[in-house]
Amino acid sequence: MKETATALRKPIELPPEVATAFVRDMRAFFRAKDQLQQDEIAARQCWALQQHVPQGTKLRLTDVKEMFVNLKDAFG
Repeated sequence: MKETATALRKPIELPPEVATAFVRDMRAFFRAKDQLQQDEIAARQCWALQQHVPQGTKLRLTDVKEMFVNLKDAFG
């Protein structure tokens, strides 16, 4: 498994509204018409999630995109 995924293995506690926005944006990510729209959606979630991970945790755009892909089947 990748280093970043290992660093984020510990579950993070998200407020319900943040979790709901994550799922909404994940669905929008897969409906996006182009790479730019996908990047904008992932960047928005990267910033939102960064507010809830332990200080010093590095969360990159590619990490958020990977989370979207990994969770796609769970949340459709």
